[in-house]
Parts: sequence; structure tokens; C-alpha cells
Amino acid sequence: MNVFGIGLPEIAVIGAIALIVFGPKRLPELGRTLGKTLKGFQSASSEFEKEIQKAMAEPEIVNEPSNEDSTQEDKA
Repeated sequence: MNVFGIGLPEIAVIGAIALIVFGPKRLPELGRTLGKTLKGFQSASSEFEKEIQKAMAEPEIVNEPSNEDSTQEDKA
């Protein structure tokens, strides 16, 4: 098992240190908060990726000056 380049022994050490630092009562709360944060980042990343794909799929619109603008300048 390899998560983000961290193996099972490293995850166990990190969990033990977190248990010592935060205590058994706050650890589940911190886990839920971390999970919600990661889910929020994942959904934001997904939305950003969709917007980029949508923008890349749309054809580029080139604004050229119309004839009406030049004729109005000639009259003035």
C-alpha cells in the first residue's frame, strides 16, 4: 500500500504521533475536518478542470472592426 509515496509503516508513525499530540478525543474530529477539506479541494479541482476544458473547446472569437464604425467616423 503506497499513498502519496508514503508506505504503511510511515502512515502508522504519523498516526501515532497525531494520537499523542492531539489525543484520542480530538483525533476523529480532525480526521473528519481533513476529509471534508480534501473533498472540497477535489471538487474545486474538478470544477476548474471542467471550466478549462470548456474554454479550450470553444472557438476563439476575433473582434474585427465593423464597417459601421468607420462610416460613422467619416461623417464626423
